[in-house]
Amino acid sequence: MENFIVSARKYRPTQFDSVVGQSHITTTLKNAIKSNHLAQAFLFCGPRGVGKTTCARILAKTINCENIGTDGEACGACPSCTSFQENTSLTIHELDAASNNSVEDIRNLIDQVRYPPQRGRYKIYIIDEVHMLSSAAFNAFLKTLEEPPSYAIFILATTEKHKILPTILSRCQIFDFNRIQWKDMASHLASIAAKENIQAEPAALELISIKADGGLRDALSMFDLNVTFSTDNALRHKDVLENLHILDSDYYLQITDYMTDQNHVGALVLLDEIMRKGFDGQQFISGFMEHLRNLLFAKDPQTLALMEISDESRAKFKQQSEKTNTSFLLSAMNICSQCETNYKAAKNPRLHLELCLLKINYLPSVFQPATEGGGGKKAEPQAKAAGAKTTDQAPAPVEIPKTPVLEPIPPVEAVAEPVIPTPVATEPVPSHKPTAGFAGLRSTKKVVDAKGTETNVEDAVAIRNDPAKNKAFTVESLTELWQKIAAEFQEANLINKFVMMNRPIELIDSIIHIKVENEVQIQQFNENVRLEVLGKIREGLQNYSVDIALDLMISEKSDKKMLYTQSDKYDFLVQKHPILSEMKQKLGLDHEY
Repeated sequence: MENFIVSARKYRPTQFDSVVGQSHITTTLKNAIKSNHLAQAFLFCGPRGVGKTTCARILAKTINCENIGTDGEACGACPSCTSFQENTSLTIHELDAASNNSVEDIRNLIDQVRYPPQRGRYKIYIIDEVHMLSSAAFNAFLKTLEEPPSYAIFILATTEKHKILPTILSRCQIFDFNRIQWKDMASHLASIAAKENIQAEPAALELISIKADGGLRDALSMFDLNVTFSTDNALRHKDVLENLHILDSDYYLQITDYMTDQNHVGALVLLDEIMRKGFDGQQFISGFMEHLRNLLFAKDPQTLALMEISDESRAKFKQQSEKTNTSFLLSAMNICSQCETNYKAAKNPRLHLELCLLKINYLPSVFQPATEGGGGKKAEPQAKAAGAKTTDQAPAPVEIPKTPVLEPIPPVEAVAEPVIPTPVATEPVPSHKPTAGFAGLRSTKKVVDAKGTETNVEDAVAIRNDPAKNKAFTVESLTELWQKIAAEFQEANLINKFVMMNRPIELIDSIIHIKVENEVQIQQFNENVRLEVLGKIREGLQNYSVDIALDLMISEKSDKKMLYTQSDKYDFLVQKHPILSEMKQKLGLDHEY
C-alpha cells in the first residue's frame, strides 16, 4: 500500500504564483528579490491556513536560488533548490517556537548565526509560531534581530500578532495575510479534483469553501475527508452536507416560507424533522438568524454583493426577500437573538425553540405591507353561509347604519347654579365668580367628587342640579368642619397641610376664600391640600357646589416684605450690606443651591 499524502502537503505551493489569494504579498516579495531590497527580518501575520509558512519557505528557497528567473521565481533545479526540496539544506533552518521557546533555545540559535553559510549567499531562519516565545527569550533575541550578520535573514510567522513584544515588531518588516476568498478556494479545489480524477459537483466545492471560513488548509482537509467518504470517487453536494453535518439552506428557505404564510403547523413539522436528523437547536436558531440577515442584505444590490454565497443561492435569497418586509425581518432576528441567549438556560429547550417560531409565525399579521391606497391589507371577507349559491351578479350594496349623533355636553359655565341659603355676606358678590364645584377639574372630562376621587362631568352636572344632594349650611358649621380637618392634619403630623389650613377663611356665595401671601403658597395648596380638603368639606356639608378660591393678599399699609426665596433674602442682605455684592463677584459665589 502506498503512503497517502494529504492534499495540504501534496499540493503545497512551491512558487509565488501558485499561492492562493495572497497576491498583494507575493508581488511585494518578488519585487524585493528582483531589486535586492531584502529586509533583515520578516514577520508574517494572519489566521491559520492562509499560507504564512508556505510563503516563508518559498521566500527562503528563492533568496538562495542560483538561477532566479526574470519574474522573481526560483528555478527549482539548482543544487540549492534541490537540497531544500529534499529537506537536506544546510542554509535554511526551520524552528518551531512552540516547542523551543526557552532562553537556551534562542542562545543556541544565536550561536549558529555566528557561522556564515557553506553554500549560498544567505543563512535563513524560519521561526514558526513566534508568539510562543517567552519574554526572556524575546529579550535575548532582540540584539541579534536588530543587528544580524549581513548573511542572516529571519522570517517569523505567527497567528497572534498582539502577543509579540513591540520591540520585536519594530525590528521586522510586517506582512499581514488575508483570509482567502471562498471563490478562490473553490477554484483551487476544482483544479485539485481534476488532477486526482475526482468528479466534484461545483455546489459541493462551494459548500466546502464557505465552511472553511477563509482557511485553505481547512478546506483541503475537508476535501480529503469527503473524497474518502464517497465510494465511487465522486464529490456530491448531499454527501458533503451529511458528512460535514451542515444544515442545508433549503430548510431555512422552506421554514421562512411557512413563517410568511403563517403556517405554524408546517414550521413545527419541519423543525421536528431537523431535530430528528441530529441537529442542535442552538445551531438551528443561529443558522436561521443568519438566514434572516441574508434576506435583509438581499433587499439592496449593494448589500447583496457582500454575501459570501454562490450566484444560485444569491438568486434564491433575492427572490424570497421580495416576499418579506424589513420590519418582519428585524423583529424575527430580535426574537431569534433572545431565543439564542436564553436557550441553554431553559429547562425545556425544545419548547423554547418552538415558542420562538410561533412568535415569528404571527409577525406578518402585525406588519401588514401597505397598499397603494395608503392602508394595510384589506380584511378577508366573511365566509358565505352554508349552501349559498354563487352567481356572476354583483352583490347588492349593504346599507351601513349611520352612527347616532350624540348631543354635545353643555359647557360647565352654562349650568345654572343652585340657590343655597347662606348667612349675611360680609362683602358684595364680585362680578366675576369662579365656577363652583369645578375648580378642581383636572381635565375636560374629569372632576373631583366629594370623596376626593374623579368622576365624569356629566355625573357632576347631574349631582349639582339635584337640590336633594346639596343641603344648606351655615358659617358656623363650615368653620367647625374646617377646624376639624385641620386638627386631623395636625394629629397625623402633616405639618405642611396643617400650616396651609391654619389661615383665615371667608364664605362668599358657597365659595370658600382663603388669604395667601404669594404664588408659592397657591401652588403648594393646589398640589398638596386642595383635592383632599375639598372632598372632605363636600362630604361633611353634603353640598357638592362648594368650592375653594385662593386670594393673594396685597397690603398697601405695610411696607414689610416677606422673604421666601433665596433671591429675596440675598437682595435684602445686599441692601443692608453692599459689600456682599462685591464679594460675590470677586469670589465667584452663587446664592442659589
